[in-house]
Amino acid sequence: MTKINKCFFLCQAGGFLLLLLVWQNSATAALSPKAILEQCDHARGNISGVTWDLKVEAGEGVKISHRHLRVRSRSYNVIAETLSPARRRGQMLILLNGNMWFYKPGLSKPIPVSKRQKLLGLANNGDIASTNYAQNYTVLQQDKDKIEDEPCFVFTLQAKTSKATYKFIKYWVSSRRLVGIKAEFYTARGTKLLKSARMEYKNQVTANGGKQQPFISRMIIHDELMSANTTVLNFSRPSLTPIPAAAFNLNLLQR
Repeated sequence: MTKINKCFFLCQAGGFLLLLLVWQNSATAALSPKAILEQCDHARGNISGVTWDLKVEAGEGVKISHRHLRVRSRSYNVIAETLSPARRRGQMLILLNGNMWFYKPGLSKPIPVSKRQKLLGLANNGDIASTNYAQNYTVLQQDKDKIEDEPCFVFTLQAKTSKATYKFIKYWVSSRRLVGIKAEFYTARGTKLLKSARMEYKNQVTANGGKQQPFISRMIIHDELMSANTTVLNFSRPSLTPIPAAAFNLNLLQR
């Protein structure tokens, strides 16, 4: 290829990428905040019939704690079973129609728990489940920002229900990838920052229609109040597996 042809080719490629970027931005700009949040929820596990392993590492001062769970999601209904440590093996958190239940071997029946209850370190019960921000939160405000030169929508969200894991969230969503990459979680009055989180998406999952879409691979939660404590949630590569409705039948866990 001559130098002239090479320059011509590079100019054409650059022009195509620019047009593609303009088209992507135009398509994204046409989406409603709810549609954008739905895309984000899909990347946070809110799809039907998906399983992943979750390893939680919580640092509190010099103490390091670990938890290994297997999470099965049928849209917003979730079962998380503890695999380790051995003393917690078999314990389950079941999220069904917005309500969360806890069960462990030996209990006569599942007991209701709050998604806001602490699981390990800075992670609440609700942090290990798929998100449903599109349905459970009202968008109070929408702004624009950049995180490490990546353009983002910034949504200020207020929970519609007391069952939500957090009352107020400030959520940074990549306008190019349509995934949530940062979140700030506030007190019930929305006046004080409690903790923040950064999310990564190195996993992929095949959505309906055969299209590949990003899937969360890591979430790092930072304490914003009184300590430098950090809790890391590592998500394994997800696998698509049909999950029967009977898996969420609480009556089957009663003795």
